[in-house]
Amino acid sequence: MKNIIVDVLKNSIAEELELEAGDELISVNNCIIQDYIDYKYQISDDEILLEVKKKDGEIWELEIEKEYDEDIGIVFENPLMDNIKVCANKCIFCFIDQMPRGMRKTLYLKDDDTRLSFLYGNFITLTNLTDDEMERIIKYKISPIKVSVHTTDSELRKYMMGNSKELDILVYLKKLVDAGITVDCQIVLVRDVNDKDQLEKTIRDLSSLHPGLRSVAVVPVGLTKYRDKLTALKPFDKESSAGVVKQVTSLQEELYKKFDTRFIFIADEFYILSGIDFPSYESYEDFNQLENGIGMCRLFKQQIEDELEELKYTKLLLKEVTLVTGAASYELMMDLSEKIMNKVLVKINVVKIKNNFFGERITVSGLITGKDIIEQLKDKKYTNIILPSNMINENNVMLDDLTIDDLVKELNTDVKICDVDGEALLKLIVK
Repeated sequence: MKNIIVDVLKNSIAEELELEAGDELISVNNCIIQDYIDYKYQISDDEILLEVKKKDGEIWELEIEKEYDEDIGIVFENPLMDNIKVCANKCIFCFIDQMPRGMRKTLYLKDDDTRLSFLYGNFITLTNLTDDEMERIIKYKISPIKVSVHTTDSELRKYMMGNSKELDILVYLKKLVDAGITVDCQIVLVRDVNDKDQLEKTIRDLSSLHPGLRSVAVVPVGLTKYRDKLTALKPFDKESSAGVVKQVTSLQEELYKKFDTRFIFIADEFYILSGIDFPSYESYEDFNQLENGIGMCRLFKQQIEDELEELKYTKLLLKEVTLVTGAASYELMMDLSEKIMNKVLVKINVVKIKNNFFGERITVSGLITGKDIIEQLKDKKYTNIILPSNMINENNVMLDDLTIDDLVKELNTDVKICDVDGEALLKLIVK
């Protein structure tokens, strides 16, 4: 695969060297670049040699002196600089298998690529990891790595992942942590499959690899209405969710005494489903599993409350805003909106969007489609709509390929995007 340059950052080393879009990187330090990890490793020195093929075919060799780890300012056509390694598993709980047609094409890609784990925090299974790739992780110190474990029982893991490959996940994880690689794990919990006694065994097995294995997240399986011909799975309800919270909380207390960390953390959905209050802000420690929805609600609440304390006076605003959210965070958003309105004279409408597209069991805001928003808001005459940023991609496109411009046109009102951050939301409301 050719490493074509599509942009050169301003005031960068690459700009000074007169590199430009359309040029091709051939090698760094006489090494052919396999992917972005290779590239970053090779350019980390303070003296490097670039071989570049210019647009007119001329070959340039460039000797560069720079600060150690300083980037040279090249943007490539393919950010990974290689093909994505796809998943070879057929997990009984795979969310992609439960998606209908008509969504963004990228959503149907099942990646299982170590490089994406390092670069973007994607979780990988290690089932397609070769010995050479393992050595490469260790050589380049690709850390932290995010690993989907689900269970440490090898036979149960083969069943859950639909992969008959003999793989003792603990052996792989131990090799990583022994080499100084930090690992965060997740357990997608499936009711009556890998919960209860199996969950306890998995947590205890993984805790034996602490501190290299830094944290473990327990998240509920997501079940859409599109499960025809798929394995029959039971959703978590209030009682079973409460059981998970109580079981893991007990293990947290035990592990905290042993390691001075709770080590295992529970997805926000389990607290919401069970009706059990979120633990304290401090209980989430360093929020190492925030991308996994662990502690997001508690962090957001803390951010709002901190910002409200900073407001020295009650501010009068002649405006009205509408916060769009999913069922999971609706009660939290209602509570926080009341607190804001007690301090700021603004009217806040909080609108809960029912997930008709995927089914009512999917309650998180990040899986809400534009079609559902339009259908449920079109005749309500809400104004100044604010959507959380997890509903869109970097191009302002929603899961079903509708854009923010589509929403503005259909709802006939302003639509703004706000980061999932309490400070950012409050500033957007009161500005």
